[in-house]
Order: sequence, then structure tokens, then C-alpha cells
Amino acid sequence: MVVNTEPAGYQATSALKFTEPTSNKPIQAKPSGPNKLFANPGTIFGDWRDDLYRDGFAVIKGAIPLERAEKYGDEMLSYLETFNGGMGFKRVYDTKDLIVSFDAVNTSFPNRKDVKVNKPWPHQDQDPENPGFRCLQGLVNIFPNGDKDGGLIVCKGAHLLSEEFHKDFKDEPNKIWAWTHEWYGFTAEGMEWLKNKGCEWQKVNAGPGDLIVWDSRTPHYNVSPEGTQPRFCTYTCYMPAADAAQEDLKRKKAAFENLQGTTHWPNAMHVGGISVLRNGEPCPYNTNKPRKAPELTNRGFLLTGIPYITA
Repeated sequence: MVVNTEPAGYQATSALKFTEPTSNKPIQAKPSGPNKLFANPGTIFGDWRDDLYRDGFAVIKGAIPLERAEKYGDEMLSYLETFNGGMGFKRVYDTKDLIVSFDAVNTSFPNRKDVKVNKPWPHQDQDPENPGFRCLQGLVNIFPNGDKDGGLIVCKGAHLLSEEFHKDFKDEPNKIWAWTHEWYGFTAEGMEWLKNKGCEWQKVNAGPGDLIVWDSRTPHYNVSPEGTQPRFCTYTCYMPAADAAQEDLKRKKAAFENLQGTTHWPNAMHVGGISVLRNGEPCPYNTNKPRKAPELTNRGFLLTGIPYITA
């Protein structure tokens, strides 16, 4: 676990605003229901969940309204605390009691001379030693995202081969270094294995307001835009509040109060962030606080996980 113990000098709770009444009474989270994805192999849902089960990813069209996507594109201020795309995660986990990650936004501009173009870095964001469906990652697309606009590349269907793959590569000699056990990088040999199994890499295109979700076992990476359209998206991930231990929620509360990131894990498995650099030095314009104080609805506050702290 990576924890940033240094205070950020800005307490979110001191400036936090609620747009509706909230309760201070702790809430007992309901666990995932019987219709959670992968709970009953062979289940036909009749919607995008079938794509997610089969391919390891899916595109949920219109998760947020177009006008809201345009607003995010103009301002990139809201962290989607009022984002209704969480409904997609609710259907996967079969529970409404969810918590959300404190992740990041992606703002990539094409044809930059001062930044190197991304090279493929295929990886999965899940510990190979802890198999099974554990996390559903997601991003909300802000601008139109086509073939030349950069974005997500996934290895279709490879999540279903994850346990077999990691059994075969358990003792690989040239394993790629990882900063956390919840990350695995695929080597050239691993890529060849996936190819021999018939797995194909696919660029996922999406429109403004679309939500892209993928199983954290799915090999993936992103590429830089090459055309004229910038790539703007926000990474968002939800998990059942019941899957987070009390210590996880307390750690998440501290992250919220210091406005720290938790990567894509909503249970704050990793807390901290990467320093913002300008010409190799800490950026003097980074204030470590938002341009606007957080404003949360009651639902938004629930998604922080704080109301589920019982002790």
C-alpha cells in the first residue's frame, strides 16, 4: 500500500457544501445481490452486461447527457459526484450501495512536440494471485473519440483466460517490475501467448457522455491522439461499499479530507498521487486544492464511503 501521510494543507470538509440535507447516522451497506456479474455463469442479461461478460469490456451509450459532457469538456471541474453513470455499476454488482474512486482526468492534445507519444504498455490492474472478478474499471468520454483520437485499447475476451495465463507465466524470468501487486505488465512472450489463444486487440471508440467499462483482469493500455481532436475523459470506478473494510473507509475519509487520489480502487487501496511537474520541477502553479470547493448531494456524499463508517 502506498500512503501519503503528509497533509495537503487543505481540508475538504472545511469547505464542503451540501446541496441537500444529509444524515450523520452511519449506514449499513447491502452486499452484492444474486445477479452480480459472474455470480451465475451462463446468465443472459439482454444488455451491455453480456458484452462485458464475454469480451471483458462494454460501452454504455449516453451515460451522461451530451450537454453535461460538453460542460465537463469546457470546465473539467466536476468530479462527477452527481454523475448518474453509476447506474451501470449498480447493475453489474446488483446493489445500490456503492462507493466511488478518487481517480483522475485525462486531457491529451494531439501533435504535441513537448510530450512523447504513448507506446503500448499492455497491463492489467489486478493482482494475478487474487483471481476472479474483483473490480470494474470505467471512464466517461467527454469529447468524440474515434480511430485517430487516442484512447483505450483492450484485449477482447482475455479476461476469461486470466487464470490460465498467470498459471503458465507464474515463474516468467523477465517479469516487468510493478510498483504494486495490483498491477501486472504483459511481456512480448505474454503478448504472443494471447495472440496464439486467438485474442485480438481492439480500439474502443465512444461518443461524448458514453461510459466505457472493463473487467480489471482485461489487458489494456491507452494511445495518444493522432488527429485533430483532443482526448478528454474522466476515470471513474465504483465498487460495493460492503466490500470495503472499516479501515479502508477510514483511509478513504482521510484521502477525501486531504483531496488525495485513490487510483481506480474505490476502497482506497492506494492513496497518494504523482507530483505535477513543469520542466522537470514541481509546478509552481499547482495549488493542491480545487478551483471550487466540493459541493455534494446526499448521494454524492454516500459515494465517498464516509457515511458507511460505523466505528
